[in-house]
Amino acid sequence: MNSLRFHLPGLRYNFPLNMMWISLLETHPEYFREGVEIASIFGTFPPAKWNGGRFCGNDQCDASFVRSVIRSINEKKIPVRYTFTNPLITKADLEDPFCNFCMREADNGMNEVLVFSPILEEYLRRKYPAFAYDSTTCKEIRDEKALVEELEKDYKYVVLDYNLNNHWDLLERLPHKEKVEVLVNPLCVPDCPRRGDHYKNVAKNQEIMLKNRKLPPDRRIPQIPWTCEYGDNNCLYTIQNYSTFVSPEKMVEEYLPRGINNFKIEGRTANLFSLIDTYCFFMIKPEHQGMARLLLLRNLEQARVITVNKPRPGTWP
Repeated sequence: MNSLRFHLPGLRYNFPLNMMWISLLETHPEYFREGVEIASIFGTFPPAKWNGGRFCGNDQCDASFVRSVIRSINEKKIPVRYTFTNPLITKADLEDPFCNFCMREADNGMNEVLVFSPILEEYLRRKYPAFAYDSTTCKEIRDEKALVEELEKDYKYVVLDYNLNNHWDLLERLPHKEKVEVLVNPLCVPDCPRRGDHYKNVAKNQEIMLKNRKLPPDRRIPQIPWTCEYGDNNCLYTIQNYSTFVSPEKMVEEYLPRGINNFKIEGRTANLFSLIDTYCFFMIKPEHQGMARLLLLRNLEQARVITVNKPRPGTWP
């Protein structure tokens, strides 16, 4: 097993970057570390009620955009992976028209769904059996017995709780290592006690946002505030001393020999420039990172994803 299979963030905001990244891998494979593959692109199309993990604000994707993104990614033989990990789903949410539209558009036997809620998982497996289903890190499974039980279930992948990263004895004992997926760049501090509450806050604010769309301005519900002194300010360069950080060297020297080769990069709502650095750090050979970064920035500017404004002309005298 020599492949390094990366799951990349973003069906909405990072879509242009991800398509350029796939193109870079096709046109300049010599830039990339040995064995790099793109295993999936994960995320959701706002305002999906089933979305979890990241709050996308009061955004709206139209039908043509959804179809275009799915088609573009699948044409590259890469799965779209929906992050339907809202922990507060109720039975009343199951017939949501937009979420079911997204599922129907991707119902071609190629795509995946990350799941958390048992209510939603049962509904999706029954109604959309052609999808592969993955177990999310949002479940925060840290008990070894419970994790082994999760790996025995009918999931394509089980994304580890980030606190289990680099626990070599435990990883050695796990069955179905081909299912194990590792979050390599978690911005949370190790053993963060608020991680689960953060997921719930995202779900509640998403519900508030959707309710506010139907209310006049003077009756809209305020968002529930959330701040984090760590996650709000962390980036690739502040987390590398964390016990949960997984370097490219560890992937090759520790994970691959143990039969684990699926790696997830978080960053669905990350700063674009930060995400470019993150992609280059994990997937590009050090000697080619500068050139890869420059090519991406030039192409993003040409595509007008990045706008560089010139100074306004002055007057004289």
